[in-house]
Amino acid sequence: MKILSFFKIITAILAIVATTLIAPVATAFSCNENFMIFLIPMLAAWAVFFVVYLFTRGLQIKLTISSTFVVVAAAWIACSAFGAIPFLLSGYFPSVTDAFFESVSGITTTGATILNDVEILPRSLNLWRCETHWLGGMGIVALTVALFPLLGVGGFQLIKAETTGPEKGKVTAKITTTAKALWMIYIFFTVALFVSLKIAGMDFIDALSHAFSTLGSGGFSTRNASIGAWNSPAIDWIITLFMFFAGINFSLFFYAFTGKFSEIRTNSEFKAYVGIFIVAILSITLINLPAYNSFSESLRYSAFQTASIVSTTGYSTCVYTDWVPAAQFFIFCLFFIGGSSGSTGGGIKVVRWVILVKQLKNEMLKLLHPRGVFSIRLNQKVGRKDVVFSVAAFVTAYMLLAAVTTFAGTLAGLDIFSAFTGALSMIGNVGPAFGQLNPACSAGFLPAGLKWVYMFAMLAGRLELYTMIIFIMKDFWKK
Repeated sequence: MKILSFFKIITAILAIVATTLIAPVATAFSCNENFMIFLIPMLAAWAVFFVVYLFTRGLQIKLTISSTFVVVAAAWIACSAFGAIPFLLSGYFPSVTDAFFESVSGITTTGATILNDVEILPRSLNLWRCETHWLGGMGIVALTVALFPLLGVGGFQLIKAETTGPEKGKVTAKITTTAKALWMIYIFFTVALFVSLKIAGMDFIDALSHAFSTLGSGGFSTRNASIGAWNSPAIDWIITLFMFFAGINFSLFFYAFTGKFSEIRTNSEFKAYVGIFIVAILSITLINLPAYNSFSESLRYSAFQTASIVSTTGYSTCVYTDWVPAAQFFIFCLFFIGGSSGSTGGGIKVVRWVILVKQLKNEMLKLLHPRGVFSIRLNQKVGRKDVVFSVAAFVTAYMLLAAVTTFAGTLAGLDIFSAFTGALSMIGNVGPAFGQLNPACSAGFLPAGLKWVYMFAMLAGRLELYTMIIFIMKDFWKK
């Protein structure tokens, strides 16, 4: 891959991200806040893109498999660095490490913050924090492909390296059309949530901020107490519903809008996702009954926290580590699952567990019927045999990265349970964890070295591990 092709793609992505700074600029201007912290990086990104574009007009971009990984990894790191500039210029973040951590956490939709008091931030800066979730949720490369068809044949390769889940395909004939369709659905849900929150009692900026954060399954909030600050059943249920939506494969929404309901009815992952959701909510609700005044109140808090963790959003209306251990057990289990493939949620993904459970059943059947031939059926179709090996390899890599990240946490002074759940949280892009990293705590007390380890874990988790860890392989660097 030529260096000019690389800069053409990266600067195009940064120019699009920079354009989204218009919202915080307008907010800062209307609230008499310092809008220059957004305007300076926005104009700089546009200027750089314009110069690069002049030198690369007519340049044909051709991506190899290895260069695809380089571009996607570089794009997410560059966008994280760019997103940190307003944080650093604001003066509210004491170091480059902290500003970068907040940006990485935002754009990977993790939602872990170094701040103990987010309410002291200017409203425009809080809006930008939440907007980074929205950009990272559906994918910054997918947005670029949707708006700039300049990536040509490499567009599908780039989106495959960014999209979550083991099965990656198109819902339309062209990848640019697919990207546009999914982003339009994403925008539709964002607007719907914004309007709903506005009607339920949030002001304009809070409603927009939480619409960005919820649909991106991020978890940043404009209040220290997160969604619990409003103490509103209506707001809780609205956000619970949209967190549930955020954890669904967005391709299914496309099928719903186009009338292809059979694609939804036969989708194995969707049925498992709904089943996990219902079982977890009912179990936690019943266990928590003695702690609340009524079944409806227990249901409200239990459903919210279930949706928050399974979609890897990370909001809170209560501190779930204050619940009885049996209720915490279900929350802990959800850290291993995550949302659906093709959703804005993180984690291992429901479809991978579906595949592994089906394979487990087949192994049991083989013991009973040694001569039998058994295959995995996904979406009422016989699945490829190699998908089991692919999923097993992914889960192995996921747990190995979790082990290394846990070890780093213990070296930094965390107790073993805090370090382990913190690792799961960062790789799964959840945000809060247990112990010293529970929902009531920030990550600000962590040493700088562990913050950088966590940043790598967040990026690796958002990009399905391989896009980041493939660089440590010797074969990757061979010509």
